[in-house]
Amino acid sequence: MPEPKPSSFPKIRGALKFYQVASIITGVMLLLLVTEMILKYTPIRLELFAGGSGGPLWFAPVVDGAEGLVSTGDGLNISLLILIAHGWFYVVYLFACFRVWSLMRWPFLRFIMLALGGVIPLLSFFMEAIVAREVKAYLARREQELAAEPAAASSSAPATEGTR
Repeated sequence: MPEPKPSSFPKIRGALKFYQVASIITGVMLLLLVTEMILKYTPIRLELFAGGSGGPLWFAPVVDGAEGLVSTGDGLNISLLILIAHGWFYVVYLFACFRVWSLMRWPFLRFIMLALGGVIPLLSFFMEAIVAREVKAYLARREQELAAEPAAASSSAPATEGTR
């Protein structure tokens, strides 16, 4: 498997930082989405609203209707906003995963694992920690190897007439 070029190390660091931020935001949004789904689709049957007749922030019951579950709240549906926001942040997260994956030249299965971090609750937090540790260790090791190469090359150079 080909390794990243030393000239791409600054890009890798930037991509890693972007991935870390996107991973945390996506993980938090996914936890909010799971909480919203538990509130709506279990016997609790509630949705979160802002404004409207219930006050600044309130829960409205969800009832069975002819077309499935129907919300009884008025105002801004925070539950729906969480759903939409997670969807858009997941797209950004996928871009961040792709960027790190392509710069690090990892196998495609690794990209799939990274992408799953945005749909399996808590996985993005674990993947973020693992990827950050791995990439930083890789960059440190490679930079150390590259710094040692010129020193090794100059000490093993054959002696010339003037240095004998």
